[in-house]
Amino acid sequence: MKLPSATPDPASAPMPIRILCMQAILDPETLAAARQRILAMGAVIEGERWLTAPGQGIFARGCLEWTATIPASEVDSLRQSLLSFAEASQTDCLLLPTAHSQRLPAMVAFDMDSTLIQGEVIDELARLAGVGQAVSAITAAAMRGELVFQESFRRRVALLRGLPEQSVLSLIGSIPLMPGAERLFAVLHALQVRTAVLSGGFTFFGRQLQHRLGIQHLHANELDIRDGRVTGEIRGEIIDGARKAALLGQLAASHGLHLHQTAAVGDGANDLPMLRLSGMGVAFHAKPLVRASAQSAISHQPLDALLYLFGLTDDEIAAAEQQARALPSA
Repeated sequence: MKLPSATPDPASAPMPIRILCMQAILDPETLAAARQRILAMGAVIEGERWLTAPGQGIFARGCLEWTATIPASEVDSLRQSLLSFAEASQTDCLLLPTAHSQRLPAMVAFDMDSTLIQGEVIDELARLAGVGQAVSAITAAAMRGELVFQESFRRRVALLRGLPEQSVLSLIGSIPLMPGAERLFAVLHALQVRTAVLSGGFTFFGRQLQHRLGIQHLHANELDIRDGRVTGEIRGEIIDGARKAALLGQLAASHGLHLHQTAAVGDGANDLPMLRLSGMGVAFHAKPLVRASAQSAISHQPLDALLYLFGLTDDEIAAAEQQARALPSA
């Protein structure tokens, strides 16, 4: 009599993955240590390629990509092991399913404050209003996930009541971009990737950023100003984590895209819903909770290092930059 065949265990099935290691200069010792971590989890490395020149590429950093397979049950353990290795070695070493090696996403959504710019607009407004320490403390707790975002946001905005409109507008353009932002957006737009900002920050600052970087979609909070002064309130619906995820879904649908064709990038706890919903969620220079919870994390490289996650080599990045320079100005 023929015995019934055993049902395959999905947890033991090999899953194809990509692993990227990035550092200013990738030395052999660092790569050997990373490789040992990968193999220790039962992964089988099937190939490798440099996305930069070996060791250090034309953009003054090195990036090596491994393709491998690993039992599905070990993927999360390997991800956390690589995160721990990255923190100890000051290296960005991250894992992605190979479904995301299909070159560029069709759309990338970004947080704004502390992701595209080097600071938090609300903290700068609070400094001008003389309530900087109180607002910064609430911001830090919210970004660590210790406070519900909507509650913390209303409390912070209320402290800005009475701030002159002139002071608000003085901030436009005053907070520096994250290093690598201009190259990243130039390359994405040259390659016809849609971009969006989904931010718990403010539209008055986001609009300037949108114009500067050529961002197609902007959704942020509208600071209420009447008679030349901040009222301490927000106009319309507050954009929190749930709203960011909903907007990502709506934007994807409006362009006929599946969510697996999107990527999302952010640094705070209120970014996690959209990071988890997108096909590729990246915690960028993020808080510990966000780094541990996101699919991938970049903590030591500039913003344009995202292009390596999207599978581009230095030569392809340089070619896209050249193409961008040849495009007519918007």
